[in-house]
Amino acid sequence: MKNKLLLFTIVLSFFISELKAQKVFSTNAAYKADLKVFVVNAAYKADLLVYKEYSAYKAKGNKGLWFFTKAAYQAKKKIYFVDAAYKADLKIYFVKSEYQAKWKKKNKKQLMY
Repeated sequence: MKNKLLLFTIVLSFFISELKAQKVFSTNAAYKADLKVFVVNAAYKADLLVYKEYSAYKAKGNKGLWFFTKAAYQAKKKIYFVDAAYKADLKIYFVKSEYQAKWKKKNKKQLMY
């Protein structure tokens, strides 16, 4: 019985972590996207500092660790990159290290859930 409970807990925790994973797909049209994103040229202008992960399993939680999928159905969020800040729902800045990824404006955090 304990083994079944342990297995259930492990499977459930894996499933929950996958729900919050930041797997994104970049669409080619705004109407296909869940949100519009603008890449700013300085960290202080961003709502979110994003680190681009190269493995899907590392892109966990809602803390700016993104993995770009090759297909829309694999992604948690579909985004469209806009050409001006005023058109964006979220302004991001790409950082060079994983530890730098974080939310600068916590009130926008719900956009990535």
